Amino acid sequence: MKKSFASRMLDHVTPVLLTHNEVQNIDRALSHLSWARDIVVVDSGSTDGTLAVLESLPNVRVFTRNFDSHGNQWRYAVEETQIATDWILRLDADYQVSDALVAEIAALDPDAPVSAYRVSFDYAIFSRKLLSSLYPANTVLLRKGRFSVGDKGHTEAWDVNGPVATLSAVIIHDDWKPTGQWLISQARYMQRELDYLHMGKSGLVRWLRLRPPLMPIAVFLYCLFGKGLLFNGRAGIFYALQRMVAEAALSLIVLEEKLRNQALRSTDPDPT
Repeated sequence: MKKSFASRMLDHVTPVLLTHNEVQNIDRALSHLSWARDIVVVDSGSTDGTLAVLESLPNVRVFTRNFDSHGNQWRYAVEETQIATDWILRLDADYQVSDALVAEIAALDPDAPVSAYRVSFDYAIFSRKLLSSLYPANTVLLRKGRFSVGDKGHTEAWDVNGPVATLSAVIIHDDWKPTGQWLISQARYMQRELDYLHMGKSGLVRWLRLRPPLMPIAVFLYCLFGKGLLFNGRAGIFYALQRMVAEAALSLIVLEEKLRNQALRSTDPDPT
């Protein structure tokens, strides 16, 4: 008897994750992937117990690579780890694949003329779902050989070759890492974001980000009032402040660059 799509598709999907000190998140992420025969994790030097969690699971293969950029890390994860399936499900360690999404993926035809599937996100703060967020939908289920990945600011961009379909179920983004750890990451990410802004095209968002302190103020007010997160109480305020602080970090780096260049020009005996 021919297998149904529901029994076939999940056998063709390998979840792939990147980790670095994700002990607060990784258990919850993996608990939603028990259906997977093989899970690939590329770790960049965790020291907090993440590796102990990963190594305790028989269906997880762990690889270690020093982090240089998200694009390079993901290229290694999807190209150098001997993934045997035709499809990959790319995930962050703070993602939780909803039961509805697993069911929707299971019902797909693995041979459908589609190169990737786009998925939307529900954003949660310590498991409290927000009314909305700035987090965009993205292609997370991709057919091998039909995409390329490269760097885009502090993160990465996935370029899909072929048709992209949209799934109706969601992934939950719920990051429990401490704020101190998050702040350290933002300082590192925003330097890469500035490099990307210098290369980017014109646009209102780019214009605001390069003119401190407009963007931190704008994003805070937009999150609270434009996206309605004031009605989420503390969780909504927490998210709005996170986005403001991330943009404030970028504003500081922009101002530092401008002030440093101004100082260098003023002390240059031959500015020509």
